[in-house]
Amino acid sequence: MVSTPPTTDPLAPQPAPGQAATTVQPVVAPPVVQLPPPVWQAPQVLELLSYIRGVGKEGLDPRDYDPAVLDAALKAGDPVAYSAVATSTFDKLAKDVALGHVRGSARVQWFVKDPDMPEGRSRTLLDQAFAGEGIAAVLDGLLPTHPQYGSLRQALAKASKTDTATVAKIRLNMDRWRWLPRDLGSRYIIVNVPGEHATLVENGVTRWKNKAIAGATKTPTPQLAVEATGVILNPWWEVPPSLSSDVAGKKGYVAVKGKDGKVQRWRQPPGPGNALGKMKFVMYNPQNIYLHDTNNRGLFDSQARFFSHGCIRTKDILDLASQLLADDGGEWNAERVQTTLAANKTVQANFVKKVPVYIVYFSVAALTDGSIVKYTDLYKRDAPVMAALMDRDGGTKPAVKSAAK
Repeated sequence: MVSTPPTTDPLAPQPAPGQAATTVQPVVAPPVVQLPPPVWQAPQVLELLSYIRGVGKEGLDPRDYDPAVLDAALKAGDPVAYSAVATSTFDKLAKDVALGHVRGSARVQWFVKDPDMPEGRSRTLLDQAFAGEGIAAVLDGLLPTHPQYGSLRQALAKASKTDTATVAKIRLNMDRWRWLPRDLGSRYIIVNVPGEHATLVENGVTRWKNKAIAGATKTPTPQLAVEATGVILNPWWEVPPSLSSDVAGKKGYVAVKGKDGKVQRWRQPPGPGNALGKMKFVMYNPQNIYLHDTNNRGLFDSQARFFSHGCIRTKDILDLASQLLADDGGEWNAERVQTTLAANKTVQANFVKKVPVYIVYFSVAALTDGSIVKYTDLYKRDAPVMAALMDRDGGTKPAVKSAAK
């Protein structure tokens, strides 16, 4: 006798007695809607051309957007052809304005995600422009809003065109601002490694600022964006593998052993000699970089403060942490922090709201009058950025020498 295979999935839920069986319909994904190509009017193309020709004031090179090709397409008079060229040109320009021209490895140890141009936004921006907002207004709306970017733009306009070194410094640091999210948050900490300072900014105003010590040339501090959730009072220092041989067996360090009895790593308990001092910020990142105190505060008096293994030692960090812990109705006031520190117990204290932390690398800053302050490019990161800025594709493709540039 041949058995008839079941017509339903034997593992599927069966209806209760007296209930009719229900047929489960497969979930069908909605079809992808293909929008028709944008249709440009001649005045809109002319507005885009005008913006390209003036984009030098933003530190970008107009030649990277082929204004001559777009102009020739417009003069040929075929709306389909010049619409295609204009759309492609707008897409490239919008991404550079929002995200920066320099991409890829030229940014050197860059670990910041910029959410400003998600997939499909370029088309949305075009629709806004065509609906009446205008090409220039839409593109201007992608530029960094931080006052420092505006000051750098002013400095670029003021700089002598014959001072090519200064112009290059300003341009590449303007591009670095474009690498960051346009909205840094209403309250955030920003550490400029070459500037050797950590700053707490709230509602566009500096609320707290102090000296910082960054990584030495052998252990440079990466550029990253993380969220600080709180601090650890009286922290243990987990000695990195690169330093294990330096501390192995020394007084004041504790060995962590595996099941086989072998030493896996070393730790330093809280106390006056702890390398992290009395506090470290909780700010998880794969690079294991964080802000912390130090047991050698005399180093803050040095003119060049690049001594760490990558982390940011911050002067008077107890004051910064106490302020943030008390913000937003927090229960951790300065007295409670001091009491906990005095008890010499390791305790994690959390902020009510997370605080974004940006560790960046600006080798030039501009004052409100357009004058500039130059910092030491200790890690030699400016050269690859400038090379990529001069490259048509921003360093995303193998370098090809161009006669035009």
